[in-house]
Amino acid sequence: MAQHPLCLKLCEGASMASMDTSRCRYAPHHLVPTPRIMYRTPRINLPGLQRCRAESGTRASAVAREIPAEVSAAADSLESKKKKKGLETDPAVLWQRYVEWLYQHKELGLYVDVSRIGFTEEFVEEMEPKFQHAFKAMEELEAGAIANPDEGRMVGHYWLRDSKRTPNPFLKQQIDSTLDAICNFAENIISGKIKPPSSQTGRFTQVLSVGIGGSALGPEFVAEALAPDNPPLKIRFIDNTDPAGIDHQIAQLGPELASTLVIVISKSGGTPETRNGLLEVQKAFREAGLDFSKQGVAITQENSLLDNTARIEGWVARFPMFDWVGGRTSEMSAVGLLPAALQGIDIREMLTGASIMDEATRIPVVKTNPAALLALCWYWASDGKGSKDMVVLPYKDSLLLFSRYLQQLVMESLGKEFDLDGNRVNQGLTVYGNKGSTDQHAYIQQLREGVHNFFVTFIEVLRDRPPGHDWELEPGVTCGDYLFGMLQFE
Repeated sequence: MAQHPLCLKLCEGASMASMDTSRCRYAPHHLVPTPRIMYRTPRINLPGLQRCRAESGTRASAVAREIPAEVSAAADSLESKKKKKGLETDPAVLWQRYVEWLYQHKELGLYVDVSRIGFTEEFVEEMEPKFQHAFKAMEELEAGAIANPDEGRMVGHYWLRDSKRTPNPFLKQQIDSTLDAICNFAENIISGKIKPPSSQTGRFTQVLSVGIGGSALGPEFVAEALAPDNPPLKIRFIDNTDPAGIDHQIAQLGPELASTLVIVISKSGGTPETRNGLLEVQKAFREAGLDFSKQGVAITQENSLLDNTARIEGWVARFPMFDWVGGRTSEMSAVGLLPAALQGIDIREMLTGASIMDEATRIPVVKTNPAALLALCWYWASDGKGSKDMVVLPYKDSLLLFSRYLQQLVMESLGKEFDLDGNRVNQGLTVYGNKGSTDQHAYIQQLREGVHNFFVTFIEVLRDRPPGHDWELEPGVTCGDYLFGMLQFE
């Protein structure tokens, strides 16, 4: 699996072009280590929203109230502070700010540059109590505190990355045994020990994943970002109930339908879009004279409708989804790990990298915690209530789906009408984006000269190709240098 250092840069205004930021790319070699894992989405917590629900919906007993005067006054105070101070353009000051606030994780090769977000020292001091409250709340959640009071559920997706942190031995055994089962199953599929009954190739060659939302976005993103160029099994996705889209995926498989492993992912087992996709795929199997049960795999909660169907019909395998893992945070569960393993991705290394990143986001100091740094910037740039959108612009084709993945992760988590006290807050953060340099001109033109209703998170991969595989288009210049130049130009 390709591994490359990664740099995130945030910008909230038109001052982006006022200073060269190439220091991040051309840092001394001792500052650019070889990481163990390339891509990792940090756990994101907006300090002002930590009391909003972890899941969609509101308490039936909650009585809506307007935002308290002190909350409204604090937001107005923040807005007035921002209006009094424009974005910094002095190169010397910006360089000093860059040096002071640059985050580096040398083991993972992750860098976060927040120097272009114009938060003040006063703002940082004002936010400190909220961050400490958020750090404490996260510690309690990881220890097994109830996160969803309506349903009495814990939230424990971080345990998937380090099972030793589970609050009881039973959960640890569930996680470990599921991971072992996934690895063994993937190895048996790839090696041909488990074969499709009607394929002339004698082995599975394709994976068709049927799911929607959190059951599709994570696996799709990881497939695009981390899968090798020639995986042992190629993967396709049915992630909607659009007949034309379903027909297209099945038609693209052609005769390889006979050697396709179909993974059906639904936590409840009753998601309409996933059910429809399953029925359409089963119809295609019948028309081709194939036995779907010999090529079907279910990932769902134990005793769900899907689980019982797969058990009764004798599908190839079943893997569990846990009650304490939400769909949008399920990538490190069987939902994401099984598709990844079938593509030849080292899922244990992926989990190790995620666990190392988790450790970094547990540090209760804003300046040395990458998730807290991003939360600080997002809170400042959006006035603590989502008044501006966030554009995610990775300069890497393989990260094209990152913004789509973040849309659900961030917007579904933070888009809330009420907080836990019943106050009407109508808060959230809108996320969208594409990739650079393909789409940079549209976004940057708007950022520089149009309506300032968004800020940008630039993502740069600091190594283009594996060592020894690069070549020069002209003396001293590679194709990647042009990509980097486009980022710096904007």
